[in-house]
Amino acid sequence: MKNKNTLFLVQAAAIGAIYVVLTVLFAPLGFGEVQVRFSEALTMLPYFTPAAIPGLFVGCLIANFLGGALPVDILFGSIATLIGAVFTYRLRSCKWLAPLPPIAANTIIVPFVLYYGYGVNLPIPLMMLTVGIGEILSCGVLGMILLTGLSRYPKHFFTE
Repeated sequence: MKNKNTLFLVQAAAIGAIYVVLTVLFAPLGFGEVQVRFSEALTMLPYFTPAAIPGLFVGCLIANFLGGALPVDILFGSIATLIGAVFTYRLRSCKWLAPLPPIAANTIIVPFVLYYGYGVNLPIPLMMLTVGIGEILSCGVLGMILLTGLSRYPKHFFTE
């Protein structure tokens, strides 16, 4: 039992760390009204392991904090990633549905954070479109490439 808990913790920490590094490394693209956050591709990892759920949430919290986000963004942006990760895990019976939860959660939540938290003076539907396009690129394209590649060798990366 102890080894399983240790494995869960190590996987969560590694996924969170990778999320932080990718977000900080590509920060100019991952924040703002038009954003493509490459680290969001990792929201496909709950398809393989539930450890990805806390890893992504904590990774997003840390990345948003290090990126200089406002507290409302740190909290609600991370909650959007958490919601996406939880529902990706719940939809793991059909891998082609895996990118939909993070795309939907971020498309709905992030524009409100931008509008009310940062005072971005653009219509919320327009920001839903721009954030949604970024999420489609991050999760729908890059995330599915990651998921498809890891699906070939899941036991090499995720064992339970």
